[in-house]
Amino acid sequence: MPQTTTDQRAGELPDPSTRTAGGIVPVLAFAGITVAVMQTLLVPVIKDLPVLLRTSPSDATWVMTATLLAGAVSTPIMGRLGDLFGKRRMLLASLAVMVVGSLICGFTDDLVIMIVGRALQGFAMGAIPLGIGIMRDELPREKLGSAMALMSSSIGVGGGLALPAAALVAQNADWHALFFGAAGLGVVSMLLTVRYVPESSVRAQGTFDWLGAIGLSAGLVALLLPITKGSDWGWGSPTTLGLFGLAVAILLLWGVMELRGAAPLVDLRTTARREVLLTNLASIMVGVAFYAISLVLPQLLQLPAATGYGLGQSMVVAGLCVAPLGLTMMFTAPVYARISARRGPKVSLMLGLLIIGIGYGAGLGLMNAAWQTIVISVVVGAGIGLAYSSLPALIIGAVDPSETGAANGLNTLMRSIGTSVSSAVIGMVLAHTSIRTGGVAVPSMDGFRISFLIATGAVIVGLVLAAFLPSQRSAPGRKSLAGEAEESRRPTLVAGSGGFRGRVVDPDGAPIARANVTLIDPRGRQAGRTTADEDGHYALLPPSGGPYVLAGTATGYAPIALPAEYPGGGVPVDVDLILAQGARERRTTVAS
Repeated sequence: MPQTTTDQRAGELPDPSTRTAGGIVPVLAFAGITVAVMQTLLVPVIKDLPVLLRTSPSDATWVMTATLLAGAVSTPIMGRLGDLFGKRRMLLASLAVMVVGSLICGFTDDLVIMIVGRALQGFAMGAIPLGIGIMRDELPREKLGSAMALMSSSIGVGGGLALPAAALVAQNADWHALFFGAAGLGVVSMLLTVRYVPESSVRAQGTFDWLGAIGLSAGLVALLLPITKGSDWGWGSPTTLGLFGLAVAILLLWGVMELRGAAPLVDLRTTARREVLLTNLASIMVGVAFYAISLVLPQLLQLPAATGYGLGQSMVVAGLCVAPLGLTMMFTAPVYARISARRGPKVSLMLGLLIIGIGYGAGLGLMNAAWQTIVISVVVGAGIGLAYSSLPALIIGAVDPSETGAANGLNTLMRSIGTSVSSAVIGMVLAHTSIRTGGVAVPSMDGFRISFLIATGAVIVGLVLAAFLPSQRSAPGRKSLAGEAEESRRPTLVAGSGGFRGRVVDPDGAPIARANVTLIDPRGRQAGRTTADEDGHYALLPPSGGPYVLAGTATGYAPIALPAEYPGGGVPVDVDLILAQGARERRTTVAS
């Protein structure tokens, strides 16, 4: 079992000579697939939920909405808790809450209890950013790109595999067996995590922002409730408009509070960086595109042939036709790693979006046979796999290592908002374009085509956003052999006896005003922090001798984190921190 060295410092990537992938990658990918299964398991029986729970159709939708809301709220919170207290610990906590929620659902037919259980299941969503953070901390550089791609695409993989499996169970057994299966997967995932995944020693400084967590939770609930229930309540109803207004007010106040906080739940200054902001906005568009196919193809496949366009397939066959969506996402992970290593994650994101657009464009004319839906699933799945794999690499390349969990948690939240918007908008389109067949309202072919056009529009917006991202020649954590050899010749930064001082500059030597410089001790705690002046000058005095990490960050620049040894006492040593735009670099100038 790979172990975490006790002297690994915050801000450092693991040394390739001392790290092996071991079972980390497959175990964490399995955790992601478990989360996807939890999300997807009710899709085959969603139309039967009102009867199964003896309730109205509008109330039955809360069973799905509760999981969405809980996942949206818990994802950034669990990411921040992982950065502070240990990513593996929080990963296990997320899976444990999911298991409890699954067991609650497995033993009830009561609507309220079912909603509570489904909300607890939603906490598992935090496993995705936590898993990506663990990979960042523990894997050697040469394995990091493909590992993150597999973890990021595991949601699609699990969803694609779960659809036919859940349909088979729902047709041949009591529907509660779906929840017991999810609980079993959760327990297996926890056992594997304990056995094969080490706890990371990389920690963020500061304390947990409970007030910020409450504010973000309230704001997200107020935002997502009208998005998911607006079609039931009416988009112009006082309830829908009031909740949207409340969400804006809460999130604005929360943002002001986070900007003023010493240890915010979400570092909004980092989030406002061009590469982070554009990546998160592009993530929303990818989420919209991903969910559209999941809403359209299963319905098209199961509609009776008597409609003139329905394909008349069973629940299981429909699931099998959509399953290639997830399988293709899994197979594109190594392809992403090669593209990103050569051209950077920006190129792989744009290529993925382009392939998604081609898939939806072709889908406008390929809805006449089951085999055609498989073609659409394969093409769109390949594009989504590339796009999803690129997102964590772009985020990791733009934030400090100690912020990986929280930053990827926020990015995962953006994808969830995209799927929520997709569900609401496409649901509304299908409802308003439905036709009556045999006295029952069913989606029309026009509605399906409009839905694909909406997804194509989201892809175009995503491409425009991605075009403005800074270019990166290689994926974060991947370096050429020449680059690693050059780095090995550089001396370890050694302070003199009076702390660190110097300037924060760009590669051309121009000063970077108001850059943040942070000193982190071996336990991951902040040992000192300052802001450079208008000429880029800074000074930091460690509290005692010993190893530290000296980190520099500034809006629009890639952060830098360097190991530093401070013997204590005496005259300071000048250290200039050079921040590069668009790619992570390690350069220092040391003068005694």
